[in-house]
Amino acid sequence: MMKTQKDIIVVACILGMLGVGIGAFGAHALKGILMANNRLDTFELAVRYHFYHLLSLMTIGATFQLGNVTFLKWSANLLLVGILLFSGSLYVLAIFNQTAVAIVTPFGGLFLIAGWALAAYGFYKK
Repeated sequence: MMKTQKDIIVVACILGMLGVGIGAFGAHALKGILMANNRLDTFELAVRYHFYHLLSLMTIGATFQLGNVTFLKWSANLLLVGILLFSGSLYVLAIFNQTAVAIVTPFGGLFLIAGWALAAYGFYKK
């Protein structure tokens, strides 16, 4: 669980590093598999949402002092779980063509929505 501004920024940086690595690996080493599975679009969606939300984490971390810290901590943690569930499940679906994992994706989306809502509330409450 991320508890400090520093934690949030470090996790966002690690997610950025992973996003670049996963995106590059998918574009080069996994392209044949993704094409064979007809899941290239799914993989690209996973990478795109991964990046959108890691940038959100970075922004929350960088502007931490402008909001209610308690709500922003919760927001950051919900966004992290959302990235892991949403993008993670889409990565598994795209690479391994395991459709059963798609049941997790909407839950990831709900965590992302809740994270955004708490971020809005956290900045509003300050």
